[in-house]
Amino acid sequence: MDNYRHQNKHSFFSSFIGGWGVLFLLLIQSSTALAQTNGCNSPYSRFGLGLLCDQPQGFNKSMGGVGLGVRVGNRINTVNPASYSAIDSLSFILDIGMKASFGQMKQGTTKVGVKNATLDYVHVGMRLAKGLGLTAGFMPYSNIGYNFYSNDAVIGVDDNSERTVTNSNQYYGDGGLNQAYIGLGWKAYRNLSVGANIGFLWGKYNHDMAQIYKEDGISASSYSGTLKNCNASLRTYKIDLGVQYPIRLTRQDWLTLGVTAGIGHKIAQDATLYIYTSNGDSTLYTASKPFDLPFTFAGGASWQHKNTLLVAADVYHERWSNCRMPIETADNLVPMKGYFRDKTKIAIGTQWTPNPFGKYWQRIQYKAGINFTTPYLKVNGHDGPSELCMSIGAGLPITNRWNNRSVINFGLQWMRRSASASGMITENYLLLNFGFTFNERWFMKYKIQ
Repeated sequence: MDNYRHQNKHSFFSSFIGGWGVLFLLLIQSSTALAQTNGCNSPYSRFGLGLLCDQPQGFNKSMGGVGLGVRVGNRINTVNPASYSAIDSLSFILDIGMKASFGQMKQGTTKVGVKNATLDYVHVGMRLAKGLGLTAGFMPYSNIGYNFYSNDAVIGVDDNSERTVTNSNQYYGDGGLNQAYIGLGWKAYRNLSVGANIGFLWGKYNHDMAQIYKEDGISASSYSGTLKNCNASLRTYKIDLGVQYPIRLTRQDWLTLGVTAGIGHKIAQDATLYIYTSNGDSTLYTASKPFDLPFTFAGGASWQHKNTLLVAADVYHERWSNCRMPIETADNLVPMKGYFRDKTKIAIGTQWTPNPFGKYWQRIQYKAGINFTTPYLKVNGHDGPSELCMSIGAGLPITNRWNNRSVINFGLQWMRRSASASGMITENYLLLNFGFTFNERWFMKYKIQ
């Protein structure tokens, strides 16, 4: 019996160490995948730092992205780092998400279809001590990805040659910021929990514009074309703080309040603008530290009845109006304000589980939500597109056991970016989200009788 106990202990620790090795490799590969693919085709990503990404995971994406007051022990909720203090003891959580988008961009009578698929996030979490939870992971912060052109007649029809010279502008951009973070949540006093996410942002900011003059579709050599490239390699930190306070209303009802704040600051790297002409001339401009991250504030609440019904609402506010971006002037590249506006997001969501301890179909988590977001960017002096997103989804337990720890989350979202001025593009997207949450009891002490 002693020999059997020794062999079983050795096997457990071998599998434990092997599991950490596999996990480490998975995180490295996932960070590389996130850095290489951004899943974006929108012309609106040409402005600012690109299109901003939300933080929700698979379990709350289909709930409208709510999470400030959501406090669950078997999931990783990065929306509010104070929630990490609720992570179950003995558990190790691995959360991986993917998404696919099918969209249509419309400008006047012109319609263009786009589609993308990408890895969305990778998170791990565990409990370090009583009331102290640790998480780490990767997720995108912003996306830049577009390729379009415009044609304008610059010289009218020549009565003799009947030729027209047009100005053809080709716009291309790629990049965006990715985020690697580590987070802690601590139950500081009774029901009061505090937490922080400390992240590292990195990525590229790359925009190209090629101006070519054409005469009846052929390059007009008598007119000078121009090629512009504005780029920056960005690296900075990101700190988000959170607080949660659950209040017991009855034996079966809890109200949880949550707030978060993000620290805004300047990004240390410069931006460079290269200008080349077909005549062989070139110009180089540099803007010193022209980018900022905004201060952010958010507050929300959730109401939970037993383990069956969860209803939550959040409000987010980001102070982008105080942020700068590099703007080309007649003879320089200058950091300027006035090209952003403050961003506000309102989200409402719910989750219903018929019977967490019943048959399999009764343990499925049904989700729904809606959110509305005002734009943070301006386009040619007008407000950018506002966003409306409606979502539904479900969480399917992986096993037929009553614990419901490991879950496959899938969701369906419809999102619309509405043009705020005539001539602007309207975008409609159908988004498919898949999240895999593996929650296993790695740290349980087994006994052999």
